[in-house]
Amino acid sequence: MTVCVAEPVSTGGPDGEPGARCAITADGAYAARLALRGGSGCWFPERWTLDGPEPYAVPLPGNQPEEPGTGVQPMGDGRVLIHRQVAGRHVFSLLYPTGPGTGELPLGGLECPEPGTRLTLLPPAPGGVRAYALAVGPRSGAVWLVAGGTSGPQRLAEVPGRCSGGVWLDRAGRLLALDRELDGCTKTVVVDLARGGEVSPLLQITDDSDDRLLLADPDSGLLLISSDAPSPGRARLGWGVLGSALPVRFPRCLRLPDCVVTPFAVQPGQALMPEGCGVGLRIDGAFGTWVGTWRPAERRLRQLAAPEGWLAGTGVWTRDGVLRLPYVTATTPCGVSELTAPLREADPVGPTGPTGPTGEGTVRPAREGTAARASEAGGPATEAARPVPLQQAPLERLVRA
Repeated sequence: MTVCVAEPVSTGGPDGEPGARCAITADGAYAARLALRGGSGCWFPERWTLDGPEPYAVPLPGNQPEEPGTGVQPMGDGRVLIHRQVAGRHVFSLLYPTGPGTGELPLGGLECPEPGTRLTLLPPAPGGVRAYALAVGPRSGAVWLVAGGTSGPQRLAEVPGRCSGGVWLDRAGRLLALDRELDGCTKTVVVDLARGGEVSPLLQITDDSDDRLLLADPDSGLLLISSDAPSPGRARLGWGVLGSALPVRFPRCLRLPDCVVTPFAVQPGQALMPEGCGVGLRIDGAFGTWVGTWRPAERRLRQLAAPEGWLAGTGVWTRDGVLRLPYVTATTPCGVSELTAPLREADPVGPTGPTGPTGEGTVRPAREGTAARASEAGGPATEAARPVPLQQAPLERLVRA
């Protein structure tokens, strides 16, 4: 994953049905989900091809129906990774079409010996060659390479604390951000998979705040975060830029009463222009689920009707600014609705970022042991210590190493 009143923040939708969940490759070429076979009530994997003239689905049924909790993820070459639980073990295979049938390449399995450990697939990695899973235990989390390795699943890193989330920060699939709960607070850390799982802090707005990373765009460095720093006890949706000295901002336009807003897609290809990136948001309220689009340079959230049968919370932006939303209806078993967010003249953006007021909803970066002072707009001084501001994370060094 985030808030419509930004409270409560959610990193995922409320859907309970497996068919409502859909994973899309980082480049938007393929998708995968569990689908129902006719009226039988049996689940089977399905791959969608999205980068052709028209989207189409390829069913990949196995020898028996799948369990509703089975995980599926598309790979960059069109195969589909499947994660099953068999007799207490987590087993992985690659599925691919073979004429009328389904081919299956076993990748091995693993066990989580510690009671209470939950293992789930991480979001599709850039490049589509490798796939990863996160084993969440009561005291630590482990990152596993489950596809693309040399000899079955490989344990790559262990992170102390209870971990959640999972956001890729670079195009090489090297830097993975996880939200870690430790000593009663949640902060985002970075796991460097090229350095033996080295863990570094990324997001820490105040000592006592819960700070989570929801989405990141490797091209522009735009980060979508959730934090209760500006409103203790109430999560707010904010944005920042990786490596920037500017404050994290919490726009008022993203606060919608009695709603939950979840960012699910960021427009790529906007290098050096994070304020111009389109952001797709899922909005859940008392009257259903709909779509929001927003850009950091604007002070307006556009709310739009979702297409019928939208696989809620899934979609992908094109570099040209088109938001593509997959959907399924009784007459269209594989469809993609394209939404072009209208452009308007952006709010003034200067060398130091948007020129709007920086009082409520803004957390100023401060040196360790100092306080963030009143903004130029005349707001009150706030004690918003940031021992690890975004610009000191130290992501810049890791990316360039």
